[in-house]
Amino acid sequence: METKDLTAVKNFDYSGEKVFEKAEDFLPINGTDYVELYVGNAKQAAHYYKTAFGFQELAYAGLETGSRDKCSYVLVQDKIRLVLTTPFDPESEISHHIRKHGDGVKVIALWVDDARAAYAETTKRGAKSYLEPEVLKDAQGEIVRAGIHTYGETIHMFMERKNYKGLFMPGFEKWTSEYHPGSTGLKYIDHMVGNVELGAMNKWAMFYGDVMGFANLVTFDDKDISTEYTALMSKVMSNGNGRIKFPINEPADGKKKSQIEEYLDFYRGPGCQHIAVATDDIVFTISEMRRRGVEFLHVPGSYYDTVKERVGIIEEDMEKLKSLGIMVDRDEEGYLLQIFTKPVEDRPTLFFEIIQRKGAKSFGKGNFKALFESIEAEQERRGTL
Repeated sequence: METKDLTAVKNFDYSGEKVFEKAEDFLPINGTDYVELYVGNAKQAAHYYKTAFGFQELAYAGLETGSRDKCSYVLVQDKIRLVLTTPFDPESEISHHIRKHGDGVKVIALWVDDARAAYAETTKRGAKSYLEPEVLKDAQGEIVRAGIHTYGETIHMFMERKNYKGLFMPGFEKWTSEYHPGSTGLKYIDHMVGNVELGAMNKWAMFYGDVMGFANLVTFDDKDISTEYTALMSKVMSNGNGRIKFPINEPADGKKKSQIEEYLDFYRGPGCQHIAVATDDIVFTISEMRRRGVEFLHVPGSYYDTVKERVGIIEEDMEKLKSLGIMVDRDEEGYLLQIFTKPVEDRPTLFFEIIQRKGAKSFGKGNFKALFESIEAEQERRGTL
């Protein structure tokens, strides 16, 4: 693993490959605005995320609001906004996306102060346009948005909200319901991981460096992320304030088919593999999510035999962590606790990571082997290893 110092300058390594060691602030980003999933049945998916993950209803757009081609449900939990969208027209671009990929992430929206400037800066640096800047207005003010393409069919939407006081955006109305399951303690999106084809990781790392001014925060090679059977490589790209982190994964040579190859096969191309969401109390969060039926990867009991030697003193009860399957890792800044769901749909594609950081800035390198062996056990059950 190679970790970059964000105070360094952008340069080239000895192989001639670009290394982005300092984020350039020509594209200031305040945080993740929302994540939009295209799904086969948004109403039922919304019920799942409310029940299992503890999201609350926020806003709705559909036939009742004048939307004739699609409906969208907006859910919220603390700083996380999740948008679930289903098409009405079987020949629409959204329907094509769902037929090809199944339920999956389409839009990773980024909250910016100036959407026009964000679009201009990225497109002049080579980004492919998805949506030219447009203004949406209602009685609550106006939103400016614009979009660019990234890996696969995934989109980054720039959202400017400084002149808007509404719930979500024009075209949506308040969504009311009598069903209000409690929060599970999820706070914000920590990072989102993209899977790309073999040989494309450096291309997309360069995209985030050149086009969006991100820095290469950490690089993992196949020695860091491997088991007896499979391996992958990853570069973590981060914006200047560190609020946006996008690890980019590609498969590496191994004896059997890796989780990245399985994802690419079933998603039919590159896409968002998982959404990592943060909590301040992972024991409460996972206890509650398990009670509500969320399925998590099984961590072998032997994993916990050496945890204390590796991570030292932690505040949590190790036996409780073991009973819940929560993993622990430490870096120079502190430690973190993390756990991964099984795929949240029938295709073995999108899943979630739940993470609590106790000072650690890393991504749990010490847990990679146990995690990948757990994933391989699931792949073997599916017959895709």
